[in-house]
Amino acid sequence: MKSLFTSESVTRGHPDKVCDQIADRILDEVLRQDPESHVACEVTACTDQVHIFGELSTDAELDYEQVARQVISEIGYTEPGHGFDAESCRITVDLHRQSPDIARGIKRCGAPDEVLNAGAGDQGMMFGFACRQTESLMPYPIELAHLLAKRLEVSRTSGELPYLLPDGKTQVTVEYEGEVPKRIDTVVVSAQHAADVDIAELRDDILLRVILPGLPGDMVDERTKYFINPTGRFVAGGPAADSGLTGRKLIVDTYGGYARHGGGSFSGKDASKVDRSGAYLARYMAKNVIAAGLAEKCEIQLSYAIGLAEPMSVRVDTFGTGFVSEESICKALTENVDLRPAAIIRGFGLTSPIFSDVSCYGHFGSNAAHLPWETTDLNVALSWF
Repeated sequence: MKSLFTSESVTRGHPDKVCDQIADRILDEVLRQDPESHVACEVTACTDQVHIFGELSTDAELDYEQVARQVISEIGYTEPGHGFDAESCRITVDLHRQSPDIARGIKRCGAPDEVLNAGAGDQGMMFGFACRQTESLMPYPIELAHLLAKRLEVSRTSGELPYLLPDGKTQVTVEYEGEVPKRIDTVVVSAQHAADVDIAELRDDILLRVILPGLPGDMVDERTKYFINPTGRFVAGGPAADSGLTGRKLIVDTYGGYARHGGGSFSGKDASKVDRSGAYLARYMAKNVIAAGLAEKCEIQLSYAIGLAEPMSVRVDTFGTGFVSEESICKALTENVDLRPAAIIRGFGLTSPIFSDVSCYGHFGSNAAHLPWETTDLNVALSWF
């Protein structure tokens, strides 16, 4: 049966991603000074304003305003007079210490066994997913959407298309036959641009320099449709045109809607928050199931309770593609993987300042290929099946 599936991505200048990047940069800078910090940092942005707020427990000393201005400048919001720029925007900070009622459940100190029994920083459920559609074992549409968003970003920062501005979005619709991607049906790109650019020139440039060189030639055909800046004009962009908030691009951050999501966001949270560390572990487990040849498609659900180390539940779903039973896979995973949050943190090195790497273009797949939750070192342990 033929069907269509669509995923989207956004560039670094998207308002929500501006906020995610500031939150994760603050997290990284805090961890750089004090790896045992606990951080739950949120950011909002709108016309000429950024507000940083949340909770943290740390010995780090940081100029949060300066960190935010540096991120905004790196993204490319440096020109005054457009409603949002790194130098003139007003930045307010309202960060206070983490609640002692939360801290007591996640304290990591004492003997090694006691440290690993530290509880989860919150309750919640999280999902991890993998499939054989791409080399990174990710769904095909989200990987393509990220690829085009990155190409759009590079075409601006390299000077190849100097009239582009930081905000932008991509969307890719893939035609499937069963579970197999067969062709690219539709591509949508919206790119912020300078006021004096000719829209016909912009559309030609993005098609010929961004889209077509980035797509696999055997997946496009004469029926593939391209929509570039469909409204015709995208001058006002970024936080000056649309308010931003951390955690509003959860589907962009994960699997593009192809798999379920537990609802918890990632950016600005240290790894004691299982919204983040548990989702990373679930992806690791699902990817290793596929890499071991146990299924063609796998989704893992984990759930935790605040203050408790062991998960409340572990669920494996191979959607009928498994070569062994889901019960057997679940048993093998729980016997080979330490699911306690402190063990996840230790195993993946999540007290290191690594989170800015995944603030944009996905926490999984090719964008995170260098990070530990994307490794397939469980392959040997699982392949005895």
